[in-house]
Amino acid sequence: MSEIPFQLRLVAIENPEGLNFILGQSHFIKTVEDIHEAVVTAIPGAKFGLAFCEASGAALVRSTGTVPDLQALAERNALALGAGHAFILFLRDAYPVNVLNTVKMVPEVAQIFCATANPVQVILAESEQGRGILGVIDGVHTRGLEDAEGVAWRKGLLRTIGYKLG
Repeated sequence: MSEIPFQLRLVAIENPEGLNFILGQSHFIKTVEDIHEAVVTAIPGAKFGLAFCEASGAALVRSTGTVPDLQALAERNALALGAGHAFILFLRDAYPVNVLNTVKMVPEVAQIFCATANPVQVILAESEQGRGILGVIDGVHTRGLEDAEGVAWRKGLLRTIGYKLG
């Protein structure tokens, strides 16, 4: 076995509006159509943009969406990542929790790296063959423990946005 040289790269996800997005990896060109169908089934009227990095053949970024600016944002991020079979799905006026399990159930989806609106940096390995995602830095460094005031705020927020009752 011989060693293959590679470099580590850190790519920041461009997300000027602080939109929610899902970053994942799949295994087949059909991903674009199947995730599109999954999103519109889970969230009728969904506003989203999706891009997928093809890992063989023409090795193109394939994309779809319901909102042109979100599709363009997804395309720019996919091109910046350039990592085989990675996909990025930007959502407007929706949370990943509304569609995450549906996306996970798409047969081509192999893994989800993150689902967030936080600033994200993607850790890539790059060799002569291509690029792969090793992981993500999602948000900021932990600052401490939640206190009673933090618990009250969290519970209030979840009720305000409709994810918990009472």
